[in-house]
Amino acid sequence: MLSSQQPIKLLYNEDGSLCAALLHPDLWSILQPEVLKILNEKGLALESSAPQAPSSSRPTQRSEPISDWEELTAYWDFSYPVDYDVSCEHCGAHTDNWQQDNPRTFCLSAANLGGLVSFECQRCGARIVKKHFEDVIATECTPPQQQDPRKMGKYSTPSGLAANGSSPDASAQED
Repeated sequence: MLSSQQPIKLLYNEDGSLCAALLHPDLWSILQPEVLKILNEKGLALESSAPQAPSSSRPTQRSEPISDWEELTAYWDFSYPVDYDVSCEHCGAHTDNWQQDNPRTFCLSAANLGGLVSFECQRCGARIVKKHFEDVIATECTPPQQQDPRKMGKYSTPSGLAANGSSPDASAQED
């Protein structure tokens, strides 16, 4: 992790080449004016140097895994008929058939052959999980999580890198 004592984290790709550097927010606040000035001079200006507030409290909607839902319904072997109704205990939204809503009240986010089906409430962002058991359906509603916009980055470590983000070659050189 970055800290004020170690304010820069170098990231390497699978070839061991430097591909990025993460800066601690305190260091970025010091460097930002100079970096943006240099980028402007080089014609590489960012669209906006100020953080933008998200247009919605939730990220843009991904496509629904309809093929997973269709596979579940094709192999449906529960003692009750396929259920299409979804309700949100958090905000009170309800539909008798989530597939027929236009626009969707609930978007399918996951489905599997084991009978686990998950939806996102489009009104409040809550997650509704329907667990289909042999004789009963158990439903859980999880309120939406408040996200800190400063912590919405998603990072992945390319294969071949050490867990600390350093190059395998770099760790060998340090010994």
